[in-house]
Amino acid sequence: MSRHTDFILSPITSILQEVVYANSCIGNGIETYPLSDYILQAVFLKMTGFQEQKMKCICWDIATNDYEYRYDRYSNKTLGECSKFAEKNMIYIDLLKQIKKYNPSFVLATEINKVAIQTSTIDFIREIFTNSNLSSIDQRSLLEFLTDNTILNDTQFLEPTALLQTELQEKYKQLYTHRNRSAHNTQSYQENLPTLTTLFDKKYKYDNYFVRFAILILIDTIFIELYNIYLDGLKENFV
Repeated sequence: MSRHTDFILSPITSILQEVVYANSCIGNGIETYPLSDYILQAVFLKMTGFQEQKMKCICWDIATNDYEYRYDRYSNKTLGECSKFAEKNMIYIDLLKQIKKYNPSFVLATEINKVAIQTSTIDFIREIFTNSNLSSIDQRSLLEFLTDNTILNDTQFLEPTALLQTELQEKYKQLYTHRNRSAHNTQSYQENLPTLTTLFDKKYKYDNYFVRFAILILIDTIFIELYNIYLDGLKENFV
């Protein structure tokens, strides 16, 4: 185990749990609405930063144990901030290759339960927000998320060549756009209201914090499960 192991295996959900507990003392009236928006934006940025650092730590750990990978990843195919989907997908494929290196018989579909990951992600969002005053910021979006089975479906993620399928990749693009908009404060010089064209776009209903949080949790859970399998392979081959 490396010094990064505890961090890599720590769930991103802990950040949401902390903010819900911290926010529970400020009330549940209309006066909390503007404050909640600031809080959700801050925790969203904290979660994206958390995940970006986790991606880098996974790469560094693999590179520590595989010198060929170290040369390839850090000399030939370098990564950026690990915030883009393409970068996360690259690390996902790297991790799968490392697992198969130690366990050639590994089959993703039988080792990882996609339905369980989907269910646990939705259940967490339901449990953490339903009784929280943070849900008051956008109750309609929360209800849509919890009742619309097309938002997060087990057929939309976790394939041998793709961490997320097309449908979730599109939602991740919305997440990534909001990440950049928030991190660089571009709204400070732009209109803070969606256009009519945006409102009529069918994808607009996915552009909210509950979907963003769910996608980040989904990705985090996948990487934790795969990293645990990777660690098991290392132990069996280096004991």
